[in-house]
Amino acid sequence: MSRTESKLSRRNFLKSSALAGGGLMISFSWLVSCNSKREEALGLPEEWFELNGFLKIGDNGLVTIMAPNPEFGQNVTTSLPMIIGEELDVDWNKVIVEQAKFNTDVFTRQFAGGSQSVRQGWVNGLREAGAAAKYMLKEAAAKQWGVSASDITTKEGVLSHVASGNSAGYGEMASLAVGIEIPETLELKKPSELTLVGTARKNVRGKDIVTGKPMFGIDYEEEGMLIAMIIHPPAFGMRLKSFDATTAKQMSGIKEVFTITSFPNDEPRGYFSTDAFTETVVVVGNTTWEVMQAKKAVRVEWEQSPATQITTAGFGGTQQVTVPAGLENSTDHYRLMQQMAARPGRIERRDGNPEAAFKKAAKVIERTYTAPFLAHNAMEPMNFFARVTDDMVHLAGPLQAPEFAEQAVANRLGVPLEKVDIKMTRMGGGFGRRAYDHYVVEAALISRHMKAPVKLVYTREDDMTNGIYRPSYHATYRAALDENNNLIAFHAKAGGIPESPLHANRFPAGAVENYLAESWQIDSNITVGAFRAPRSNFIAGAEQSFLDEVAEAAGKDPIEFRLELLKRARENPVGDRNDYEADRYAGVLELVREKSNWDQPEEGVSRGVSAYFCHNSYVAHVLDVEMEGGEPRVKKVTCAVDCGIVINPLAAANMVEGAVVDGIGHSLYSYLTFNNGATEQNNFNRYRMIRHSEAPETIDVHFVKNDIAPTGLGEPPFPPVFAAVANALYKATGKRHYNQPYMVQQQISLG
Repeated sequence: MSRTESKLSRRNFLKSSALAGGGLMISFSWLVSCNSKREEALGLPEEWFELNGFLKIGDNGLVTIMAPNPEFGQNVTTSLPMIIGEELDVDWNKVIVEQAKFNTDVFTRQFAGGSQSVRQGWVNGLREAGAAAKYMLKEAAAKQWGVSASDITTKEGVLSHVASGNSAGYGEMASLAVGIEIPETLELKKPSELTLVGTARKNVRGKDIVTGKPMFGIDYEEEGMLIAMIIHPPAFGMRLKSFDATTAKQMSGIKEVFTITSFPNDEPRGYFSTDAFTETVVVVGNTTWEVMQAKKAVRVEWEQSPATQITTAGFGGTQQVTVPAGLENSTDHYRLMQQMAARPGRIERRDGNPEAAFKKAAKVIERTYTAPFLAHNAMEPMNFFARVTDDMVHLAGPLQAPEFAEQAVANRLGVPLEKVDIKMTRMGGGFGRRAYDHYVVEAALISRHMKAPVKLVYTREDDMTNGIYRPSYHATYRAALDENNNLIAFHAKAGGIPESPLHANRFPAGAVENYLAESWQIDSNITVGAFRAPRSNFIAGAEQSFLDEVAEAAGKDPIEFRLELLKRARENPVGDRNDYEADRYAGVLELVREKSNWDQPEEGVSRGVSAYFCHNSYVAHVLDVEMEGGEPRVKKVTCAVDCGIVINPLAAANMVEGAVVDGIGHSLYSYLTFNNGATEQNNFNRYRMIRHSEAPETIDVHFVKNDIAPTGLGEPPFPPVFAAVANALYKATGKRHYNQPYMVQQQISLG
């Protein structure tokens, strides 16, 4: 056992009542979605006893564990309760998982993003919640039996005292455990003692998902609920001038047409309060179809917006964001990026004397890589419910960052935080898109205006033309080799619209004596935001494609070339700011080399390798491609992952598989371009997504086994896919790919 200080206050753990019957809770919200088979087998208890904010135990031994974080497919609804259940020593077959409401008094970091849910949950309260409840149960049993709690053991929901022969299920002791004091330190299990964590457990919502149960925000309904949609400017750099809704207001089912302002430009905004079109026209009616038809009847006049300065509150304090005027074009974007790349950038890191090393090099390799804007395209349309009354703001829907949304709504409506209630629904996709709260604020403003419950719904076109895109990027790499083909200098210069993707202290920084990293950026009025593995999703593909080309120029195997560099970084690192562990990085490369049978590929198969570190985890892919009718067909992807202790191997493998499919699709097909500020792709008929038949036939996932605390997994497998695809395509066709997406680059004007 290891000892830890309790990270949760007694207010979070204990109810104010110390009565034995305290904590009675027998009602379930529509989001609970209990496991019916377990209910049928055990029957619902007559009483529930809440031992702390994370769990309650029924008098029959049934345990309800709260899943605190938002869920959009990463399966934290299963994995996070497993962490609690592990320390509780619960029988998983007697567990019901309930989606917790948003409540910062009880739960910390109810946020889905940054691949941090499991990592933060492991160290910030989940283990303590299970351990505290187990402590309380043991203390209750000790008092009941007149024995020492230290002599009581627990296993699968049963308390046992060998010497006296006493034993009891958790349900028998739950009422006696309520109110027992929690010590300052709690006993937590060592990695070798884990029995539930590390075992494959099916998604606790699996049946509900496949049978179409109402779990998502788009499913949410309340009596008297109206439907609302917005009309925003047709192009970035434009704003509302006037509108005429005379015809629309006379159409069947239409209640009202009016305007709202989500965020006034002269007021500071929150970190996730990004919104390109702050003033929009709103159409409200009885049904989705009626509102969609009425939108077409509204006559709107637009005008160009002036340049503005917006104050945003970031994690490191406030900052000024420049929003330029004008209607932007993709051809201009690429021309401007090429110009910026030719100028000196902002130096982010310098080791040694890279300029001198390049001058004396026997061979210099220089390559440039680009990537377009990308849309998130969550399968569930953007939506949110609001019911604003004089007393309360009731919100329900799919969102990744409820704490930020709560603050944004409270600020915009001018109400105290305690007057905002958020019910988190399951998300039908997100990956950054639903971290932004403008649509939540819009729903609240519309409900307040209508004095009625309202569900705001975006059409696919509304979402794809509304921003929060993955930025467009550009990177130029140079490498210098000496006469013995040793890498003696490395230069990375990267930028984008409107941010740089550069991570100056990541590999191969620390592995090359002479190293230079520069960045630049171009302001834009096109709104961007977090997209699965922000910045890494481009820079990994560029860096790892370039390293393959450098390895070829040096006459070395691409995996061996990387391992040689990592050996240098481990044994004699350059600089002290390297943000990766060379041993772990090398470990996934060695594992993927072994599991893919790298040295003996199948006949007719072309292979590409890539490895990357981000979000505290390490991932390597080997991707096998065959050409069929001139088109690439991904046959197999072998993945090696080091994310520390794996909570649920089944869910973890699913995340890696999804990231691989996602990465293949975006690397080959997806792009977003602009003409006079307007997106040229506004639905899936023009924005190419990967299809079922194009997914790999096999994705073989392997995890490094270690006792390191869990790290990120939702995002790290995604970035290295891009280069694995590019490197495999080169082996298959003899052609290097520098511009994403690889299969449709002729449709994008690169200037």
